[in-house]
Amino acid sequence: MSFAQVYTRSVVGLHAPKVIIEVHLSQGLPALTIVGLPEAAVRESKDRVRSAILNSGFQFPNRRLTINLAPADLPKDGARLDLPIAIGILAASGQLEPEVLSGLEFIGELALNGELRQVTGSLAVARAIKAEGLALKLSQTIDANEQTQSEPSHLAQTPKLIVPIDNGREASRVDGVTILAAQSLKAVCSHLQSLVDPSASYASLSVVQPSPAPQQVGYQVDLADVKGQHHARRALEIAAAGGHSLLFTGPPGSGKTLMASRLPTILPDLSDEDALEVASTYSVADSDYDYGTRPFRQVHHTISAVALVGGGSRPKPGEITLANKGVLFLDELPEFDRSVLEVLRQPLEAKQITISRANSQMTFPANFQLVAAMNPCPCGYDGDTSGRCRCRPEQIKRYQDKLSGPLLDRIDLHITVPALPIADLQSAQAGETSKQVRERVAAAHQHQLKRQRKVNNELSPSEIDEYIKLGDSEKQLLQLAQQRLNLSARGYHRVLRVARTIADLAASVDITSAHVSEALSYRSKE
Repeated sequence: MSFAQVYTRSVVGLHAPKVIIEVHLSQGLPALTIVGLPEAAVRESKDRVRSAILNSGFQFPNRRLTINLAPADLPKDGARLDLPIAIGILAASGQLEPEVLSGLEFIGELALNGELRQVTGSLAVARAIKAEGLALKLSQTIDANEQTQSEPSHLAQTPKLIVPIDNGREASRVDGVTILAAQSLKAVCSHLQSLVDPSASYASLSVVQPSPAPQQVGYQVDLADVKGQHHARRALEIAAAGGHSLLFTGPPGSGKTLMASRLPTILPDLSDEDALEVASTYSVADSDYDYGTRPFRQVHHTISAVALVGGGSRPKPGEITLANKGVLFLDELPEFDRSVLEVLRQPLEAKQITISRANSQMTFPANFQLVAAMNPCPCGYDGDTSGRCRCRPEQIKRYQDKLSGPLLDRIDLHITVPALPIADLQSAQAGETSKQVRERVAAAHQHQLKRQRKVNNELSPSEIDEYIKLGDSEKQLLQLAQQRLNLSARGYHRVLRVARTIADLAASVDITSAHVSEALSYRSKE
């Protein structure tokens, strides 16, 4: 046999499209050619693969080798193709039986001695294999229902993925895919040979058992650490209950960062599918992630627009995607470059970001909660009773004008956080714990999901008209507020969403004037 096919996956953005590696041996001077839009790491794989095959006790064919990566118009990068390329060469040269490769997919980087090294994106690959397998089973089930009893149809078997041993635990979180983890190329080949002759002394790879999901997600911090600041704590609870964005304004040391970092601890636990989506994003980005927790991304004010929203010649996820299903915290908001902040306007509304390049367009999820913090003036002490602020009015105005009106209009809750006297800190009793607040937040979430199948902050204008009904007194109150606060149409809708969340926290079916008044108080800063 001088031809073999091996299946693997590339990683493009957060997706993992299938790649077919075709290996052909022909007569001619010894050479190895890789075609099919390979990038640098893939082109260099031929040297790693040659050494790994020889050091694993196999022969590298002394013939002309052509390796095609199909589809040819899909860019391939990363060293995850090393293992399937090596398997294809061994199968094409007759050292492995090509028939045993059916139903198997491979990813893994090879060391020169044949050891397998960890690669990025294994969770995204496993999720893509599962999705493809479910689609195939569905189509075959439909075909089977259309056939007669004399023409039975066999559903697809559970797909199998062979990964480096360091990727086994991560990939096994996806149910419906059999994960086999190997230490080396030699171990993979031994497993494939055992499929041909089970009676021989070849060692098989064991199936990686999925890690049990944590019964309770744990965080290192707790809302009980926040003393006093009852108004800000209330706003934090409302933001968590409805998925609203939040802006803290106050002097240095008033607890803005402390409270922002506690927001993930009072959010409801992620569903299994959401936890897998978040973990898959971090797997592609090669970042550490505590499985099951809500992401909390705190970025420095020197960040670039590309690092914030994602991009590059081959688009990669940015901080807003890494904060998906979690919290994005921007401290010292006016210190950010204005052009960087303006790119947040569209993702805050659409909950996703689309990055376009000359040859591709890619969409990343960006369903995050924005929490920002700022000082009231350049020195930070404007309005302090001590009178230590020396900023001139034009300096304060210039400082606050760094934030555009359209961006501020997209932030639901504007909270002033005063400095607490030391005596109050010493005498203040411990507040509610994150667990206590999370129970109320989770109950409000359930009300929203039962009523409209989404959180309040995601309601469209037409859905607002359907699910948020106001009485005459509430309508009059909003009309008066619109005149005094100069509410835009967007601001008006955001007030309605916040009022609906406040009512949900109170387990109230109707929105009362008290709920509307409290919602308006969080925009009075404008």
